[in-house]
Amino acid sequence: MNIKLSWTIAYLAMFTVLLSLGAWQIHRADEKQAYVDLQVQRINQHIDLTNTEMFVDVTKERYKQVSLTGYFDITHQFLLDNQMHESKVGYFVMTPFKIKNTNKAVLVNRGWIPLIEPRAILPDVTLASDTAEITLTGRINTFPSVGIQLEGATQPTKTQPAVVQVLDDKVLTQLLGYDLLAFQLELSPDMPNGYVRHWNISTLISPEKHLAYALQWFGLALVLTVMFIKMALKK
Repeated sequence: MNIKLSWTIAYLAMFTVLLSLGAWQIHRADEKQAYVDLQVQRINQHIDLTNTEMFVDVTKERYKQVSLTGYFDITHQFLLDNQMHESKVGYFVMTPFKIKNTNKAVLVNRGWIPLIEPRAILPDVTLASDTAEITLTGRINTFPSVGIQLEGATQPTKTQPAVVQVLDDKVLTQLLGYDLLAFQLELSPDMPNGYVRHWNISTLISPEKHLAYALQWFGLALVLTVMFIKMALKK
């Protein structure tokens, strides 16, 4: 095989790979945009869980607005550790909310609160001492995930409030003594008894980033083509 033919084959192979990578990124951008559009639609949908069977498929109901009637379990509070907000470390304040006329509760994420140094000093997240019945609103979401789950991460500390690294509804159900639903309710920003609440739609990579990656691959394909033409003309 002569040198010109081998160069041509190598160029075509690399050019094809670069175009394929660019096309794949465009496809991923379309998928992510469809996902974001679906979540926006769900944000505008509202359901009342108080008088339902309490079965919620989080993958289908995620980000839907929810109203619940019941009362907070003020004797139990959880601080979900290692939560970031504007590059600062803190906690999500998680409080069980007992649902009216049921033996079930849902963890209400009351928002983010900063870490106090030293760590042994825990923030005061006390609610009012009464257990008055209220109706609150929020949106359904999965529990916050972690990259690597260490052994014992699901076990809360013995402190009040308790600190926990990973939320596990089964572990917390045993601790609380009543059924805890397998999702969190992110408290609406206009509701009282909350902290910093900037709830976002979760996507690992935005559609815009996928399009930027696609342009990079197509740009490399263009650069490769220009270099190949220049080399061919010299030869």
